[in-house]
Amino acid sequence: MDMLFNLPSVDPNVDYKRHNEEVKQVWDAFHRGDPIRVPMTLGVNPRVLLCNPKYNPRGISFEDYWNDPDIMLEVQCEFAYYRDHFLFYDHNMGLPNEWWIGVDPQNFGEAAWLGAPLKFIPGDTPDTTVPLNDDNREMLFEKGIPDPFSGVMGRIRDYYEYFNNGKHTFMGRPVKAGRGMLGTDGPMTIACSLRGATEFCIELYEDPDYAMQLLEFITEATIMRIRAWRDYYGLGTPDGMYIADDSIALLSVKDYKRFILPFHKRIISELTTGKGTNQIHLCGDATRHFKTIRDELNVRYYDTGFPVEHGKICSELGDGVIVYGGPRIDILKSGTAEEIENETRRILEDIIPVSKSFVIRDANNLAPGTSPENIQIMYDTVKKYGIYKK
Repeated sequence: MDMLFNLPSVDPNVDYKRHNEEVKQVWDAFHRGDPIRVPMTLGVNPRVLLCNPKYNPRGISFEDYWNDPDIMLEVQCEFAYYRDHFLFYDHNMGLPNEWWIGVDPQNFGEAAWLGAPLKFIPGDTPDTTVPLNDDNREMLFEKGIPDPFSGVMGRIRDYYEYFNNGKHTFMGRPVKAGRGMLGTDGPMTIACSLRGATEFCIELYEDPDYAMQLLEFITEATIMRIRAWRDYYGLGTPDGMYIADDSIALLSVKDYKRFILPFHKRIISELTTGKGTNQIHLCGDATRHFKTIRDELNVRYYDTGFPVEHGKICSELGDGVIVYGGPRIDILKSGTAEEIENETRRILEDIIPVSKSFVIRDANNLAPGTSPENIQIMYDTVKKYGIYKK
């Protein structure tokens, strides 16, 4: 079939094999604790194609993408092709032996499963609307925790099975879907999606009994859902896990410890063996919580957003803690070559003296309209100024 997206032509002079060999050396050295240079990665997903009219002249929408498994599969494959041929960073590039894709609910999966209505926004990623108002605050408690494979989750399972039926190929290579729904956006973030961020934050102080009941409901549902999905995949209990909770950026350290930390502890305690370390994603200015999270949750991997003082947080957390962070996405999208190079270099020079456990990336999730040329500028800067002196 014809490609859905209007992608550029591949440069026949690019030596992907050589690139992949260098990438392996960089990551092997990083994982040994003796890095050659700072590795670079990207947070990037199909929205860079779907939300960019230059690449998407047919106007394929996220509503099309979500409602048709064949469209989602094709979009995922073409996105993987785009990423692996035009976005240069420390990952394997060129044609793979097999294409790995995934079912993609963007950021609405958990909230929609728990009852938040799904909203499609023309030219943008989908979102949910707040289902709980002052007149129906008890609605979720009355309905109870939904089945782990109902609603949105049922569609995700159906798509996963369809993608993995062994019948799909792209460019003559087999397509396989990876496992999903094994983490969480976090109890506070989900609570804000269900009740509204302003309303929920007010209730933490003015009606803490209700706020705690909602957090308890979400936490119990999260644990039940993840266990059910692990059973579905035939997985056991891992030693550690990956979580997120962007909305804790709204809280002081004192109130994070008081209101949310107990629920984070419960999720990790009930869903891991406790023998390994954990990972967390936190957008926004949440770095004031990082030491607490390190000590209380045994987190040794932080995926950050903006704003972050990279050198400062790496120094505070210690060299054995991996931190991901980097230039703002608006700079990468709209900045001049000089601005991109200067900001990338500034961050590298900030962290190299204090950490060998830093990975540079966009902060946070590449914006549609960001050119591959701008990513190349960032990558060239990393390779020039991200070198560790022996």
